[in-house]
Amino acid sequence: MKRTMRYGKADVWVYRTYAAPLTGVRSIPESTFKGRSNILFGMNVKVAVEGDAFLSSFKDGDNRLIVATDSMKNFILKHAGDYKGSTQEGFLEFVARRFLETYSHMSAVDISSEQIPFDELQVPTNNGFEASPFVFRYSLNEQSMASVEVKRSGEEILTSDHLCSLKGLKLLKVRGSSFYGFVRDEYTTLPESYDRPLFIFLNIGWRYNDFENAKGGTNDGYVATEQIRDIAYTVFHEENSPSIQNLIYRIGLRILERFPQLVEVRFESNNRTWETVLDEIPASQEGKVFTEPRPPYGFQCFSMTRDDLEHTRESPK
Repeated sequence: MKRTMRYGKADVWVYRTYAAPLTGVRSIPESTFKGRSNILFGMNVKVAVEGDAFLSSFKDGDNRLIVATDSMKNFILKHAGDYKGSTQEGFLEFVARRFLETYSHMSAVDISSEQIPFDELQVPTNNGFEASPFVFRYSLNEQSMASVEVKRSGEEILTSDHLCSLKGLKLLKVRGSSFYGFVRDEYTTLPESYDRPLFIFLNIGWRYNDFENAKGGTNDGYVATEQIRDIAYTVFHEENSPSIQNLIYRIGLRILERFPQLVEVRFESNNRTWETVLDEIPASQEGKVFTEPRPPYGFQCFSMTRDDLEHTRESPK
């Protein structure tokens, strides 16, 4: 059994102004997203380092090879100014490689971040309204996340794993969703529903076939979190789904269809559908009243690869 031995620093808040803008993003029918100015480029970073050389610190209290976690924090902040790219994925790999280049006794770096979103604000100008280049709103909506693992392999430094993700997407559809035909036995109290409001919390993750695409730059292989979000709510809008399971499967198919550079999509969804209080409101043809559901909630976890897309294409209509 391989020993777990790592240490690091979390909650390293990085704010960089005027990073390289994200351009050249491939357009898709479901999204108007075309890029980011990156006037504000913010992340909350977590880093962990590994290496057999650290055993003496745990075993004997010998700190001669320990890089203090406070130094790690300063290392990340300093190199935020050196980064020439435009994506958090690229920044994470850049910093991880710098760690291994600087400290030869480290064998691997696992680094992740939550991107801090700042919304552009429209301000009046002589020509109507335009986005302010100076004032932004700290967003409390869904977040873009990424994790990158970089390892030493002989004389080389290799990016061995990565995962990009959208966290905390909350979508509500007032009609056009159903749930019926499930197992009914002595434990069943849930009524069948043929047209229900559906409120879901959704986390979506994806992996590239080639991590170079995740760095953005001049190629059009980068998949923006905004595009994944837009696909999710477009499919939710278009489809009359019989279950959350089927809904996330359809979202996954659309993502894999739009982005051939991705090899995997994964989901974690929560059912937060409201409870009905009034099924009819006098003098209202369609209105109803709802309240928050009781604390227990259902969840679904699912992953898909390009095989799912190919099998769907091969299946008879």
